[in-house]
Amino acid sequence: MSLDAVLAKIDETLPEAMDRLFGLLRIPSISTDPAYRPDCAKAADWLAEELSDLGLDAAARPTPGHPMVVGHGGGGDRHFLFYGHYDVQPVDPLNLWHRDPFDPAIEDTPAGRVIRGRGASDDKGQLMTFIEACRAWKAVHGALPCRLTVFLEGEEESGSPSLIPFMTENSGELTAEIALICDTSMVSPGIPSVASQLRGMLKDEFTIHGPNIDLHSGHYGGPGLNPLREMARIVASFHDAETGRVAVEGFYDGVHEVPPELLRQWENSGFDEKTYLNSVGYTVPHGEKGYSALEQQWARPTLEFNGMWGGYQGVGSKTVIPSEAHCKITCRLVGDMDPDRLREKIRAHVEARLSIDATVTWDQDLEGSPAAVMNISRPEFEAARKALSDEWDREAVFVGMGGSIPIAGYFKEILGMDAMLIGFANDDDAIHSPNEKYDVQSFHKGIRSWARVLSALS
Repeated sequence: MSLDAVLAKIDETLPEAMDRLFGLLRIPSISTDPAYRPDCAKAADWLAEELSDLGLDAAARPTPGHPMVVGHGGGGDRHFLFYGHYDVQPVDPLNLWHRDPFDPAIEDTPAGRVIRGRGASDDKGQLMTFIEACRAWKAVHGALPCRLTVFLEGEEESGSPSLIPFMTENSGELTAEIALICDTSMVSPGIPSVASQLRGMLKDEFTIHGPNIDLHSGHYGGPGLNPLREMARIVASFHDAETGRVAVEGFYDGVHEVPPELLRQWENSGFDEKTYLNSVGYTVPHGEKGYSALEQQWARPTLEFNGMWGGYQGVGSKTVIPSEAHCKITCRLVGDMDPDRLREKIRAHVEARLSIDATVTWDQDLEGSPAAVMNISRPEFEAARKALSDEWDREAVFVGMGGSIPIAGYFKEILGMDAMLIGFANDDDAIHSPNEKYDVQSFHKGIRSWARVLSALS
């Protein structure tokens, strides 16, 4: 089937595609706030209708939370699943927005034209690039280029409580050859990217206990064990001050070095380390010695302290030795690191260093998920990379991602599918923040890119 005619149709109908995106952006589908539950249902119904217009058998399916939208259609030998989410983050603080977050508009900026509004980038604009690519295929050829299952979630921004049960109960109809995910970004503006690995996540929290009540620091200062001082000493022991490496025994089990060819792509990806660091007030990277900022972000594990507190924190002074000190930890995982075994090692590290009269308790309700490493030797990955290179007129790159996108791991764990992450957001899109935007170029070329990818995969 002719790809050129599809691309021409996309160019010709871009204004109509923008109008449809604006219609979806006007729906305030904030999943975290129960007051917006009807709006989430409205967005789900809106998308189910759009998919039905493309000839898919689609419906908004009920869950204990917000609906899942599922559509099936197309034909041919190849079968792919596409995933996106229609829910958005809250808009607070509203006073920092330059316009109504749910009244989208095109704005001219020094960097080009952008679509301004909540969800423009995360993830409504992204998922609509795929739907519009399918619309152009259907308009030109009367059919989709392959069998498709479209799977759109309404709880991604609120922890996805219904996702795993829904996927497990409906695994038969959701399983395809490979999953396509659009909830991601380009490594640099204009540099198309295919994610090859995502860091996993381990969360933990512990409390160090000392005396059974807060103590007068004049009566017990000196002989008394201070949980805050105990916490400071133990926290300092987690990292080697010279190398920046995590000092927990066995922490790096399952960590692998980046293959040279993949590292070459990263080095030529247009990533500007100085700009990346300077934009948040840094002058040098502060992770492991011997690794670039990009390697530290994508391919190396971390152990970070996200909160530490204890004792008096009000105005003025209160001369106490507190009875407790608290610490929250997260680890980003790579390669074959096992979150359950790592949790045991971290806890053993703390417990081995406790002083006499200090005890520790651990939060028992925190989760962990392994890294997702894509099998980029599959021919679909190289086919998609070439299709993106053709559209953007420069070499597309396989990239890592510093964050964690659990859905990629769920597709592998529950459905046995590899996932391919392709998105067109930019790092300055202000997702989750006031004045979120999506570049018009990202939307337009994103549609064209998905048309090329579907052609290449089919």
